[in-house]
Amino acid sequence: MQVYREITPLKESDVFVIIDSFNNGFDYPIHNHPEFELNLVLGSSGTRIVGDSTEFYSENDLVFIGPYLFHKWDIDQSKVPEGTSSRVITIQFRMDLFNSQFFKKSQFGKIKRLLQESARGVKFHGETFRNATEMMIGLTDDKGFLNIIEFLGLLNLLSNSKETTFLASAGFSPEGIPSKGNRIQVAYSYILKNYDKDIKIEDVASLLNMSISAFSHFFKKYTNKNFRQFLIDVRLGQACKLLLGTDQNIKQICYSSGFNNVANFNRLFKKYRSCTPFEFRRRSVEKDTFDWTKQITPGQFIPSGTNLKNVFQPSEYSTTRVLHF
Repeated sequence: MQVYREITPLKESDVFVIIDSFNNGFDYPIHNHPEFELNLVLGSSGTRIVGDSTEFYSENDLVFIGPYLFHKWDIDQSKVPEGTSSRVITIQFRMDLFNSQFFKKSQFGKIKRLLQESARGVKFHGETFRNATEMMIGLTDDKGFLNIIEFLGLLNLLSNSKETTFLASAGFSPEGIPSKGNRIQVAYSYILKNYDKDIKIEDVASLLNMSISAFSHFFKKYTNKNFRQFLIDVRLGQACKLLLGTDQNIKQICYSSGFNNVANFNRLFKKYRSCTPFEFRRRSVEKDTFDWTKQITPGQFIPSGTNLKNVFQPSEYSTTRVLHF
């Protein structure tokens, strides 16, 4: 699958940019970029791809995406009532924005954790969605420095929310190790580095000097999954990454992902992904159709492997407005 690199409108002098688009649809390929992105979709329904997650969204959607996590939204016109107005508000900011000494203060701890968790893509719903939508619409008015304060307030709102769902699986985005405590980080790191081996629960429990029973309760508390379910999720995430990004055959991917036989791999893949590995790869190929030489904003999406030193940021973008703060 071809994943394109997006050249975003973010400038070196910007804290963040807001891209405000009305009724423009989603005429772009599956892509990624090194910037964080908060994407709000209003008034349309369709399919959303974030890493190895492919889901149908209905009418409204709010997702926070970490650096280099590929994504794409598609509108299903048959699901959109005639005359309905759609709007997409996107906020983008650099990876290093919160690296200064000021942002290392404890008051920014939850925001830093949110940035880390965005490696898997985070969907917001409920009251958080409604409040965040109001704040993002407010940010499309240029109020100068007040926009910076409101932007931090928005991140604070999202970082305190429990109305969230991870999209990409843990194995697809190994960067997304939780920052809730040192012991759970040790457990996550060990699993993500050794998923392709014959890991047993007693191995990880011993690493933390815990009994199997105590570790089981501890792990379930932090992950909302038992050890076996989490390990399967990690292995399936890695399998999806290989299916999308390599030409390896199904058997090779099965063993590279930590499964010990192809029949079991196919069974678990279909159980948790609702399709076979072959169907998953075929569907991704079907969505991988984009003529980058005829894109609406020339130079916005660049094929993988392009020398970025020779790429210039487009002077204008096809969206309704791009605001720099």
